[in-house]
Amino acid sequence: MSPLNGRRFGSGWFARLDAPLRAALLMIGACAGFSSMMAIVRLLAPEIHPFEAAFFRNLFGVLCMVPWLATTRGSRLKTHRPAMHVIRAVLGMIAMLLLFTAVSLLPLAEVTALSFTAPLFATIGAAVVLREKVGIRRWTATLIGLLGALIIIRPDAGTFTPASLIALASAAGIAAAQLSVKSLSRTEHPSAIVLIMGWLMTPMTLIPAAFVWTWPSASAYGWLALMGVVATIGQVMLVRAMATADASAVMPFDFSRLIFASLLGWLIFGELPDGWTIVGGAVIVATTVYIARREAQRFRRARRVPPPPT
Repeated sequence: MSPLNGRRFGSGWFARLDAPLRAALLMIGACAGFSSMMAIVRLLAPEIHPFEAAFFRNLFGVLCMVPWLATTRGSRLKTHRPAMHVIRAVLGMIAMLLLFTAVSLLPLAEVTALSFTAPLFATIGAAVVLREKVGIRRWTATLIGLLGALIIIRPDAGTFTPASLIALASAAGIAAAQLSVKSLSRTEHPSAIVLIMGWLMTPMTLIPAAFVWTWPSASAYGWLALMGVVATIGQVMLVRAMATADASAVMPFDFSRLIFASLLGWLIFGELPDGWTIVGGAVIVATTVYIARREAQRFRRARRVPPPPT
């Protein structure tokens, strides 16, 4: 079965897992895809402007979903919420342009650490905008995860440069875009959300890219195509994670991007994480493991409760 088909991502053992655990694994997979995308943007930064990279990310992302579109003949693309799709695309475009710019200016691990404010924004938004019930333990776990990020970045006079502020602004945009995904996932097919987003964001990002356009080299096209593929896979997994569990339960697993970003930064750019990064990463991992177990236990208890008599 194609990963883009059906409401349930995967089959067999994966489909039998509790919903919170499935959502956690999907979110971690999405983080791996997004971290790979950021590494490619950083790799191509000397040659490709971030705005142009954003355009190619959307273009190749849409192209890699054409086979799925052909098999469904567009049957799952019907929507009764076109305005919400436009809002989601605008938020996504703003967040992407800011993120790609920050990646081109700062080390990969630093951008990732600063983006960890997104789960806090998303948890607040999930409670205030989506009216999700957020318990004290989830609030506490999210704040502890944020503390882990603060341990890594160690705010001081030299940390919050203009580039750092761009990274923080992108985190707020990412949180807003992901909350819009959660809203759309209640009524729309997950793959349709990703494809419609790509259709809208491709011409949107072409406008700012046109002002800084330079034709990529032949080798760069291969990297740009790979960026579109891994980013789209990550987006599909993110949408399915948000459709499987509450946004406030899924978003703390965004911290796993630290592991992937540190690994890619070391392998590709020779950036070794320091002791503070290891300590902060340990706090983040402990937090995400706790949330996974807590949500799985809560889900199993709710499933065992008999329905009220009719």
